[in-house]
Amino acid sequence: MQEKRGFPPTEGVTLSGVRPTGLGRGLYVDVTLEKLDERVPKVQCGTGSAPVNLSGKRTETKKAPLQCPWARPAGVFSAMFSDRGAYSTVCFLFRKGEGSIMLESLEAALYPIVVNINTYLSSYILVFLLIGVGLFYSIRTRFVQVRCFGEGMRKVFGNLTLRGGKQEHGMSSFQALATAIAAQVGTGNIVGGSGAILAGGPGAIFWMWVIAFFGMATIYAEATLAIETRQKDPDGSYRGGPVYYITTAFKGGFGKFLAGFFAVAIILALGFMGCMVQSNSIGSTFQTAFGVPSWIVGIVLVVICGFIFVGGVQRLASVTEKIVPVMAAIFLGGALVVLVMRAKYIPDTIAMIFQYAFQPQAIIGGGFGYALKEAISQGAKRGLFSNEAGMGSTPHAHAQANVTDPHDQAVVAMVSVFIDTFVVLTLNALVVISTLYTEGGPLANGYTGAVTETLSKTNLAQTAFGVVFGAEAGAMFVAVCLFFFAFSTVLSWNLFGKINAVYLFGKKAVPVYSVIALVFIFLGTVMSNDLVWELTDMFNNLMVIPNAIALFALSNIVVRVADRKKAAGKKE
Repeated sequence: MQEKRGFPPTEGVTLSGVRPTGLGRGLYVDVTLEKLDERVPKVQCGTGSAPVNLSGKRTETKKAPLQCPWARPAGVFSAMFSDRGAYSTVCFLFRKGEGSIMLESLEAALYPIVVNINTYLSSYILVFLLIGVGLFYSIRTRFVQVRCFGEGMRKVFGNLTLRGGKQEHGMSSFQALATAIAAQVGTGNIVGGSGAILAGGPGAIFWMWVIAFFGMATIYAEATLAIETRQKDPDGSYRGGPVYYITTAFKGGFGKFLAGFFAVAIILALGFMGCMVQSNSIGSTFQTAFGVPSWIVGIVLVVICGFIFVGGVQRLASVTEKIVPVMAAIFLGGALVVLVMRAKYIPDTIAMIFQYAFQPQAIIGGGFGYALKEAISQGAKRGLFSNEAGMGSTPHAHAQANVTDPHDQAVVAMVSVFIDTFVVLTLNALVVISTLYTEGGPLANGYTGAVTETLSKTNLAQTAFGVVFGAEAGAMFVAVCLFFFAFSTVLSWNLFGKINAVYLFGKKAVPVYSVIALVFIFLGTVMSNDLVWELTDMFNNLMVIPNAIALFALSNIVVRVADRKKAAGKKE
């Protein structure tokens, strides 16, 4: 990458020190500004990174991260210098090796195929399965998510503690919940939710709510079945999850096929590529906010995660029960500050969510049918990635709970979906919409025009919080929150993948699985993430199919547990 070509920028702006920040991550550009007078230039990359606001000092050198991923064809990338709306451009030409070009060719060939598969799955199969399973269990359990919601909240917050104590085996009920929430609350809430709003409009949030409401009944069923079918090893540890209730529902070869399919899908989706997505988000946000090269962030993550992985379930439980409440408090506090400052826009924000849920073409363009399908599919796809109800991931955590009655943990599981979607994701959506989509906001007329060059799902939340906190402080705040969210998700997803690796290959596979997972975590911080996101979505979607089939087949068990608890409550 060793060639650069510059064209004269705006007078008073010089550029030097172009250097790579890490494989596939982009560049740092040292920008020196002189004789600015009243100008406040912005630096941005022509490939879509967020503008970097400069202070306007008479002379300043600023390290500006320009996102120029290797996933683009070799050619010219531009940095634009804004002077009161007038842009001057400095262009750079990068040369790549043959290996890089071959990798890009492979990615270019795979990307449209995976996108087409995801479009079909999320727009048709996924929507019907998620809503169908959730509606099915809502009716069969007499809307357990409504009847038993208060019971679940009392069980969670009545015994809230950051020190659950060491368990002889498994986890406490709250530790299992914390591990599940750690998996659910991640990039799906911030980056994924932002992507859903950009692609499907503010109305996509409404469809996320619908998915989450029915998903609360779905996750009740998943947690119930996970505990009912879990297996206890001689050392007292538990093994539970969809592979065990799938083989309970279907004996013989068909059950083994479905369970094996699910196990492979979750190892790839969450254990490997999903962790890449999470670490990528950590690396990119820290690079943008603090200027820390992504590869350094990757090394730190590998060291910390490796230490926790070695400690097993008990060490993971001890970490998640502390991280989850803290990360929730930090994010909720910051979001509430923004919403208080933007209070006058809240009515319009709420109105837009409902209006564009049924009239999405008014904000995202296209015909009514296309726009509505896009809003619903984005809500379903990102809703699934966020709350994970019906996907078959969090049952692995709930199966570890030291409870005697499956109902007790199942109502706790419902609270995890509520916290994930109706609290964390909703607050992020309200911040984004109230700052960027309301009057005068850059997205007030939709995601069109020049704004598409500066805003993306990866920087949307940072930009939104920056409206109130200031650009730099907003970027730092989101970076810190995303670190907690994504880091805790990596820990939980690693556990889920490990349980399925043991199912497929036995306990001897754990060290090999852990090493591969750590490699993927590092790679996620230094590589472009477009294809990884799509592959993760694809395997997430594929996980739903065998899991949903088993949920339909075992509904009698779930209903019996719910009815038994209802009858016991009446006797009391």
